[in-house]
Amino acid sequence: MEESRRHLHPPGDVLDLLLPPVGTWFRSAFDAPTPPQCLGWPAIAQGLNTLIVAPTGSGKTLAAFLACLDAIWRETASNAQLRSTRLLYISPLKALNVDIARNLVAPLEGISATSQAMGTPLRSLQVGVRTGDTPPAERRQLLRHPPDILITTPESLHLMLTSRARETLCNVRHVIIDEIHALCSNKRGVFLSVLLERLQSQIDTEFTRIGLSATQRPLQEVARFLGGQRRVVGQGTSAKFESRPVHIVDAGTRKDLDLAVAYPGPIAPGGSIWPVIEERLVDLISRHRSTIVFANNRRVVERLAASLNEQTQPNSVSETDIDEPHAVFARPHHGSLSLDVRRATEDALKDG
Repeated sequence: MEESRRHLHPPGDVLDLLLPPVGTWFRSAFDAPTPPQCLGWPAIAQGLNTLIVAPTGSGKTLAAFLACLDAIWRETASNAQLRSTRLLYISPLKALNVDIARNLVAPLEGISATSQAMGTPLRSLQVGVRTGDTPPAERRQLLRHPPDILITTPESLHLMLTSRARETLCNVRHVIIDEIHALCSNKRGVFLSVLLERLQSQIDTEFTRIGLSATQRPLQEVARFLGGQRRVVGQGTSAKFESRPVHIVDAGTRKDLDLAVAYPGPIAPGGSIWPVIEERLVDLISRHRSTIVFANNRRVVERLAASLNEQTQPNSVSETDIDEPHAVFARPHHGSLSLDVRRATEDALKDG
């Protein structure tokens, strides 16, 4: 598999790969392309399946999206009325999908304004989100009027491919798989691989696959997962397959970590470790502006949040407080909670 490592193109040359309004907007919004952008744009522009590995905050998501948006505008330039989903973004996290939809607003509006000012207006692109949290009315709207860019999860993609909604995906040209490291080594990853092949089977041309990750190694194995396999000859049991080639963009760097293994403290004979852990957590949380505590399962999350609140705010947490994230010391967050509760907690964490 072809791999590129820090052989950066001059920023001007890389931006020249994009349509003039896209490149002009980027220059006005950023100082210069980042390594994953310099390395990723040429590969995606050539239609290569591409795995981009780069640290969080390095611009790899924009590297993937901007190249794909540029391709959509080029493809639809001759037919402004052509409406169907061209770009599919898949993430295992519903919360990330919501953030991505929000973060696309600025570049889409900025590029549109730039193109208008340059006298070469680009068609406005529509963004849709389809997850388990999407209300039925919005799902029907997505079916009637497919967005140019659809943001979804593996599970929602499965529901689409097993319903009439699959017809809206027949013109997909690019698929971005974010947080690919969270998928490639488990059952959800196997499930997604099957879904991608089902999607490919209903599209006339091979779509371009783009994987994004900040942590995954070994890269060759992740790239093999991203590319999947295609049949080259034969049918049934006599069919032969080959791995799709994937271009690896390794823009990773080793980050400085402040890492410690902490022992909660002495435990009374025959006692539980949880009171000691909770006491330590109360101390750590109290000394920081915002803290995320991860637990093994939803039951532990609920129990731990309740216990921490009981210790810090005994008899003071009312039903009203459930809808006020700042009113309690700790709040649970997991997929079984309602969308409104999860969003309130996420917003409180960002504000904290």
